[in-house]
Amino acid sequence: MNTNVKAYGAKSATADLEPMSIERRETKPSDVKIEITYCGVCHSDIHTVRNDWQNSVYPVIPGHEIIGKVLEVGENVTKFKKDQLVGVGCLVDSCQTCSSCDEGLEQYCENGWTGTYNSKDNHMQDKQTYGGYSTSIVVDEKFVLSIPENIDEKAAAPLLCAGITTWSPLSQWKVKKGDKVGVVGLGGLGHMGVKFANALGAHVVMITTSPDKASDATSLGAHEVLISKNEEDMQKHNNSFDFILNTIPVGHDMNPYIALLKRDATMVLVGAVEPLKPFHGGGIIMGRKRISGSLIGGIKETQEMLDFCGKHNIVSDIEMIDMKDINKAYKRVIDADVKYRFVIDMKSLKN
Repeated sequence: MNTNVKAYGAKSATADLEPMSIERRETKPSDVKIEITYCGVCHSDIHTVRNDWQNSVYPVIPGHEIIGKVLEVGENVTKFKKDQLVGVGCLVDSCQTCSSCDEGLEQYCENGWTGTYNSKDNHMQDKQTYGGYSTSIVVDEKFVLSIPENIDEKAAAPLLCAGITTWSPLSQWKVKKGDKVGVVGLGGLGHMGVKFANALGAHVVMITTSPDKASDATSLGAHEVLISKNEEDMQKHNNSFDFILNTIPVGHDMNPYIALLKRDATMVLVGAVEPLKPFHGGGIIMGRKRISGSLIGGIKETQEMLDFCGKHNIVSDIEMIDMKDINKAYKRVIDADVKYRFVIDMKSLKN
């Protein structure tokens, strides 16, 4: 039997988020029902609420950085048990038959993956998926993740998006001990990139436009800070980076960062889901350099990231908020006024 649960969502692109009641499906044989304890606030939540990508269907219930405890499991579930600490990230379904899904890369599902919110719900007719700004969620066990018990569960929430978004390229391009790695932009993504690259043994250089972020970058694990507006310092680092993780969320001039790469090195974009400024082809041709992109990560890779976080005690730097303060938090995210990720205490939704 389907149930109604408390949630927070938006009824239009111009509306504030407000209390709502939404329907969750009954727990089917392969499902896990989760009581949501914490949910991170991602910039993608804001883009979807504001219909920046022109694909929002209202009401929108955002939230894809979900931490919670298992309330019940379906009869066929083998990987999870009641009261276990679990997480749900950006995906709750995929076709499971295409080559990408076969390789554990559900985020590139060739038949279209199902987002945790604002996607067609394959389990409830004529419904869409609703995210983690709610008291509970029901998810197929294939898309539920085990959270290490030794890490701070509230600060683990952003690992389900910001964490895997930065971990996946570092893993895919096999960043290793001794590599010189640049992380461009110190925000929700960049601060995780610094932590991961440091834990992997790389020499980490935070590349930022803001000199006042130097001390933060160092405390997060950066070994050097490079101010990208300082042309002289940038030139000193030209042709020296083994890998660059570019987290800038808007269109920008990539030529200065391309110049930093060694021959045959790669810069991966994870932030700018929008048109980029033209760059000079000679910059990549003359050094056989590569520009690539990366989207979140598959379920297997996300679990590997979480296990790595458990081993190295890595979590996000967060600021806790109550659900009623979400509209203020959205404004602060837009103003880049958070270090470095908001997390909602979902107990505040029950009151």
